[in-house]
Amino acid sequence: MSHFPVFLNLEGRRCVVIGGGKVAERKVLSLLEAGASVTVISPELTEVLQDLSSRGVIEHLPRGYREGDLKGACIAIAATPDAGLNRRVSEENPGVPLNVVDSPELCSFIVPSVVRRGLLSIAVSTSGASPALSRSIREELEELYPEDLGGFLDELARTRRALTASGLAGDRRRRILKRLGSREVLEVVREGGLEAGRRYIRGLLQEEGLPPDGLETPPPAR
Repeated sequence: MSHFPVFLNLEGRRCVVIGGGKVAERKVLSLLEAGASVTVISPELTEVLQDLSSRGVIEHLPRGYREGDLKGACIAIAATPDAGLNRRVSEENPGVPLNVVDSPELCSFIVPSVVRRGLLSIAVSTSGASPALSRSIREELEELYPEDLGGFLDELARTRRALTASGLAGDRRRRILKRLGSREVLEVVREGGLEAGRRYIRGLLQEEGLPPDGLETPPPAR
């Protein structure tokens, strides 16, 4: 079975996790990282989840799953070791996108292995055929794309906003942005880190006759 890849905006949206063990904990932390409002349904919680609940970071319903618990949720994740319960959640689901951990046949969506570097997210999936291979590919990508790439993306975002606000001609602006997103830039950041990436941006702006440390004043038209 193939799947349609998509990135969801979960900021402030209610997401339900059924289960309170280590697997559920990982899912909850991923949802919180995406800005979701998380409700956990489980009689017991890990220490980490208990701490999040006591601080009001997540909502905890200290009981087992009940029919109707998914109503109004944006997405739901069943992360319990009880195969029968997971199947019941899937069968009773009122149309909410549901992931059942380690049971792709019960899922309406699957969660890929993800590499995160700031604003960059790279998702890898084998559509459930081999989660282990997904992890191996993710680990390879983590080595290929350094942590500094996240910081460099922040620099690119600021430069893009400044170029847009500067009134620079569209064709010229697009040419600069294309160069800033080239494979050459990736090599620069891989080899020299964030500072090398910043120097590359400044050098390119100077090449284009633009102020290397900011674009507050629109440059003259060419």
